[in-house]
Amino acid sequence: MKLDQVIARRTSKTIYRDGDRCLKVFDESYSKADILNEALNQARIEETSLHIPKLLEVTTVDGKWAIVTQFIEGKTLSEMMKNAPEKKEEYLELLVDLQMRVHAERCPMLNQLKDKMNRKISQTDLDATTRYDLHTRLEGMPTHNKICHGDFCPSNIIIADDGTPYILDWSHVTQGNASADVARTYLLFCLQGDMEGAGTYLNLFCKKSDTAKQYVQKWMPIVAASQSVKGNQEEREFLLNWVGVVDYQ
Repeated sequence: MKLDQVIARRTSKTIYRDGDRCLKVFDESYSKADILNEALNQARIEETSLHIPKLLEVTTVDGKWAIVTQFIEGKTLSEMMKNAPEKKEEYLELLVDLQMRVHAERCPMLNQLKDKMNRKISQTDLDATTRYDLHTRLEGMPTHNKICHGDFCPSNIIIADDGTPYILDWSHVTQGNASADVARTYLLFCLQGDMEGAGTYLNLFCKKSDTAKQYVQKWMPIVAASQSVKGNQEEREFLLNWVGVVDYQ
């Protein structure tokens, strides 16, 4: 097992390529339960019709836990957008089409999105009144059972050399309301400073899925609060600015 070709570095984990295999190696501080849950999520999504890298094994490398998957040769949608900015809207349409394909699938064994969000909101350092309001808003939202990726963005889509789009990183997947997943993707664009892309993405999704934009917007304070418990200080501050937003225009 070779760890000399680094693909990416993330907080608490490093991703390597070893021939036709991809190794995600976690730091010693990373929760074993979270790593095993991520692998379990991946295995469950493999049972759907979605194109994802196959899970090969969960192992340890130099005392660190690692998830080994199939390596997909190709370019990320993020790279393609940078290389051909004039095609950005076309690529955003593809992103939306893929996300709608995810939402059309069902995987009954996944954790519930509302349960995860309630837990995350409880972990924030928001005051008790704000947390109560967010929990109440969340419970008032319709409960669905669609697959929600939880981190659906252009860098998690690889277009293989044969043109097949593969969806990566299923560590945050749950089942629940698709509009919460859309709100998360919108906020990810915003966190990258791409407000124009965020707006175009949201308009495309709402048009293609016949979803009212106001419905997605009602999820944004809830999603922002639940996501604010991770990331750096700047990201947390940005997300928490959304918490008090009731009606976003």
